[in-house]
Amino acid sequence: MDNRQKNWLEWLVIVEFAVNNKAHSVTKVFLFIASYGREMRIEANIRRKEKVKKVMKFAERMKKVQKEAGKVLRKA
Repeated sequence: MDNRQKNWLEWLVIVEFAVNNKAHSVTKVFLFIASYGREMRIEANIRRKEKVKKVMKFAERMKKVQKEAGKVLRKA
């Protein structure tokens, strides 16, 4: 996690996915469906070694972020 928050662009796609893949509390409609009129499709070809490596790297990065966030929350 970058304490100076210079890497926010790196996380923007993940945030967009999370927001669009959640039903609105009032309408109960997923925001992606409301915007595009169809369900979100996640296409992945996990047979390629490069993609698996990227996914593993992403998972490790997310664990690191969660660990750091936990430390901050415990401090607060």
